[in-house]
Amino acid sequence: MGIAATVALPAYLHALAANLISAGVRLIPLGQTDGQRAIAALEPVVLGAARAAQNRPLSDLGVAAPVVEWASTQHETHYTRLSRS
Repeated sequence: MGIAATVALPAYLHALAANLISAGVRLIPLGQTDGQRAIAALEPVVLGAARAAQNRPLSDLGVAAPVVEWASTQHETHYTRLSRS
């Protein structure tokens, strides 16, 4: 797409954090305003993580979370979904 990693990576990490906070707003007693405050408070963390990731070789990046992956695939077949209205 021609988007520089210096732009795409922080945007991706921000979207990930915002999605997790959005789920928290819906699942726990956390209001919209508190959710927005949490997103704003995470901005320096997101930018720092993006900078750190850009300075690492690809061999240093990765994850080993097979149970999380398995649980994610199981979630798709659940009857009640978080986004269900």
